[in-house]
Amino acid sequence: MANLKIIGGEKRGFPLAFPRGSGLRPTSSRVREAFFDILAGEIEESRFLDLFAGSGAMGIEALSRGAAESWFVEEDRANVRAIQQNLETCGFQGWGSVLRDRLPGCLSRLESQGRFEIVFVDPPYEGEVGAAVLAELGSGKLLAPAAWVVMEHRKTESLPLRHGSLQHGRTARYGDSALSFYRIP
Repeated sequence: MANLKIIGGEKRGFPLAFPRGSGLRPTSSRVREAFFDILAGEIEESRFLDLFAGSGAMGIEALSRGAAESWFVEEDRANVRAIQQNLETCGFQGWGSVLRDRLPGCLSRLESQGRFEIVFVDPPYEGEVGAAVLAELGSGKLLAPAAWVVMEHRKTESLPLRHGSLQHGRTARYGDSALSFYRIP
């Protein structure tokens, strides 16, 4: 297992494990810090959804910074075990729920779990699955009023200004990555 650390909040400095050789591209500390700086006033008491969760770093970071709960969707069995281990290591096992499933197909099953204020989408940089997830989220069925949907993507990729009811607000670039922020107006 490789390690990264929580960078802010109550559990700052706690190590997070993820399987070596899993093909994961964990969100860098710089990008995580920027994400949480931009949404600083939105995190506390939010319901956070971490899609393509990998190690779970984003959702666990949200819990460390005061989110009420985090849900994680990850397809890979070893990564799911790593998320569960990370939740336990940080003492968040009662505040996080992990769903092992494929995206975007499983999103309709999450509708029965309530609505989310913040959704982080970090799909593989290659392929169209990220656009399919944004299109599904654009229906608004999983989103609380004034929810944020943020997608990490390659900085050279341009995303549409609208996905259903989601309206693009801004894009912030960091190294080879970018964060695109969407909201329902």
